[in-house]
Amino acid sequence: MKIRKSQTKQKTVDGKQKAEKPRESDLNAALKIRAEADLPAAPVQAVRRVTQPRRKDETEASAPRKAQEQTASAEFRQRSERQTAQAARGRQVPEEHTPTTGRFFYALKVPASITGPLSEAQRKLKGNWRTTGREQMHVTLCYLPSAPLDRLAELKALGTRLTEDLGPMDVKLRGTGYFPNEGSPRVWFVKVEAEGLDELAAALRAGVQELGIETEDMGFKAHITLARRKGPAPRVPPMNFELGWKAGGATLQRSHLQKTGPIYEQVSTFRFQAESQPATLPSETAPPQTETDNSPSPTQQAQAQEPS
Repeated sequence: MKIRKSQTKQKTVDGKQKAEKPRESDLNAALKIRAEADLPAAPVQAVRRVTQPRRKDETEASAPRKAQEQTASAEFRQRSERQTAQAARGRQVPEEHTPTTGRFFYALKVPASITGPLSEAQRKLKGNWRTTGREQMHVTLCYLPSAPLDRLAELKALGTRLTEDLGPMDVKLRGTGYFPNEGSPRVWFVKVEAEGLDELAAALRAGVQELGIETEDMGFKAHITLARRKGPAPRVPPMNFELGWKAGGATLQRSHLQKTGPIYEQVSTFRFQAESQPATLPSETAPPQTETDNSPSPTQQAQAQEPS
């Protein structure tokens, strides 16, 4: 019996020891679980438990949102395209509809044999002078600041009628001058003379006014503009040219304003070929040709007729 009791006690002791060991492991496990609960990252099982049941719902919920976003994006693109197209049309309207009138002028073109020496004279300029290009040089006969484009045929007919009985003109260059002559000049020019030139200019102006089209008010003084003053600039001493050419015709030019200056478009030519005058003009090159002169130059200001 005593032996049995001792064995029982031993078993009890062993049992207690065995019971205590699992209690320590449970405590450690509890501490481990608590430590893991304090970590920022969620347990894998929790992520699976949260995300798996919601994936289907999120997909179903995101489908209409994506469709709405795509629709809104398409509508935005269409609205932007409409606005861009409307803005483009708005910029084109002035170019298509405003030019019901244009700047025109009747003129004598200056041949290359004359523009060369004049170009050499321009090298004497210093300061803020903007020179006239060789292909831009001309003698303005009548300036039309705002001529209706639908009257262009009448302007051509007028030029033909007033020049058909004229013979070639002997044009001569004289001395240089400034406009205005006093104070700060705006234009540097060379004077031009030719028999019948003043009469032709007066007839063109009267004919244009009879058509009811506006012309400039200043008197006619034949000249070739050599340069325009754009800022402080000294004057060039007077210069004389013993040059001339035989003008075989006149032209009707249109001036297109640009930021760098107007561009000239030759729209018609009128030959001086009266029966009493020689029809062939070997010394003239440019005026009788039907070429377009697209070199930039300020024309309408050149019309401000400088006093001789």
